[in-house]
Amino acid sequence: MDPHEAEPGRSTAGAVTGLPLLLLRLEGAALLVASVFLYVEFGRSWLFFALLLFVPDVGMLGYLADTRIGAVAYDVFHTLVGPTALLVVGVATDATGATAVAIIWFAHIGLDRALGYGLKYADAFQHTHLGTIGRR
Repeated sequence: MDPHEAEPGRSTAGAVTGLPLLLLRLEGAALLVASVFLYVEFGRSWLFFALLLFVPDVGMLGYLADTRIGAVAYDVFHTLVGPTALLVVGVATDATGATAVAIIWFAHIGLDRALGYGLKYADAFQHTHLGTIGRR
């Protein structure tokens, strides 16, 4: 079987493969490590970190409506745009809480990417830009 072909019943259309996939997952790991390092330097509560780490997954609630709405909702919470804007506002206004939340949000996205959870396509929750997730 060609390594770029999907397993029967699995789509890889629109998914990264090979070395680019490895590099994107390593980028995710690097983002997670950098976020944890910054959080250590920032000096906030680890309980706060633990409580907020998975809050971005609230975007999955969109899947209760349908896969298209779910994909959009999930992706809005899993791009770097939101935490970057929050970090800029937090640093510019010396809002330490906003800065801490932004760092935790970056950590979540990095963890997801390192584990292979990518941005979602509208056809199925399992279809991501990093490939198909779930049981094989």
